[in-house]
Amino acid sequence: MSLWNSDTIKDVSESVGIISLNDDVAKNLAMDVEYRVHQVLQEALKFMRHSKRTVLSTTDISHALRVLNVEPLYGYDSLRPLRYGEASVGPAQPIYYVEDEEVDFEKLINAPLPKVPREVTFTAHWLAIEGVQPAIPQNPTQAEAARLSEGTPKGSNATSSVAATVGNNDGTAIKPLVKHVVSKELQLYYERVCSAIMDEGNDTLRSAALSSLRHDPGLHQLLPYFLQFVAEKVTQGLRDMFVLQQMMDLTHALLENETLFVEPYVAVIVPSILTCLIGKRLGDPTTFDHYTLRDYAASLIGLLCKRFGESSHTLRPRLTRACLKHFLDPSKPLGTHYGAITGLASIGGREAVRVLILPNLKLYERMIRPELEEDTPKKRDAQMVVEAIFTALKQLEDDDNVHVKHENGNGMADEQQREALARKIGDIATDRVWRSGRRGLVKAILDAKAGGPRVAE
Repeated sequence: MSLWNSDTIKDVSESVGIISLNDDVAKNLAMDVEYRVHQVLQEALKFMRHSKRTVLSTTDISHALRVLNVEPLYGYDSLRPLRYGEASVGPAQPIYYVEDEEVDFEKLINAPLPKVPREVTFTAHWLAIEGVQPAIPQNPTQAEAARLSEGTPKGSNATSSVAATVGNNDGTAIKPLVKHVVSKELQLYYERVCSAIMDEGNDTLRSAALSSLRHDPGLHQLLPYFLQFVAEKVTQGLRDMFVLQQMMDLTHALLENETLFVEPYVAVIVPSILTCLIGKRLGDPTTFDHYTLRDYAASLIGLLCKRFGESSHTLRPRLTRACLKHFLDPSKPLGTHYGAITGLASIGGREAVRVLILPNLKLYERMIRPELEEDTPKKRDAQMVVEAIFTALKQLEDDDNVHVKHENGNGMADEQQREALARKIGDIATDRVWRSGRRGLVKAILDAKAGGPRVAE
């Protein structure tokens, strides 16, 4: 049963010319009116709560009607003060009522109509693109920027960023330097961290700087400048193993900082890591320290693929193609082959080893065998490549094959197994795998179905 009286519905219907209204119709209309009133009140209460008030006003009702796409009530304004009048009806307590304001219709008709208020709208525009402020109406003009810069003190660190980013009369734009967009504190922090990382004689200070990069929040503005610093040092210091190692440490620290949004800068990070992974000559050619650097770079490439491989669908394929290209190129040095093999195993894991490395080992043996048989400086490099191949092949071994005995399930003897393995991956890789005594790895290699691009014979 509706709380709204159906007699009121009948009175309203009679006022509009409907004389005989059915009782059921009046009852249903009363229920619908009650529902509509509740709906309006609920919406009005939302506006009241969001306004941090406890008293419902007529403005809340008007907003609720507008939200429900109902024409609002005109003539009610909660901002107008209420004037109460007193009416005495006999000896009883006086009754107070709200006095209606007397309106002069002649003045009301002749009064000019007020301006229609504009709806609240929001627009978006580019404040700056790549550090350059575009010349659009929403941004300050060159004259306004010059006026703003007049009140600033002169000096190298006091140039207004607004004046530095607007274009001149020729339509050219001036990109601001670091001092224009970074505070003095962050500039000092950047300089101190860079100098500490490059300080070869102070391990404690260097570790503290890397720890700060790894854990400190609020470094978002400095992230592109640190990555630019890494790119410059890697490009200029290919013969300095200390510089390359520190740049990889710096990159790793930035990747481990959970407060930094690194995803937009992946394309900037990858070239420096790839250089340390598959570069031709890194550090002193008489030492073998570059293999440790290549392993470190491979782990960073794997970390990038793990974190951003799903959001950037082309990241993993592009890195895989780059490493595979250098692995299949016989003109590249053995150090590059080592980095390419390690990188492929880190990027694609077991599947990359099965599809890309395994089918090319037998043909790759022709390239590496002369270096292993001759007593030349390249022999040690060739041995390191063999170790990289063995490390990659170990990913094929799963938990089910770890405890495989010297005879497999088909009754194949050790010699037959070795011959089959040599036919598949070549004698050099077979000797290394066989010397390890991992029969589960042998079975995993023999069971793996290889496929993919191969070295041209």
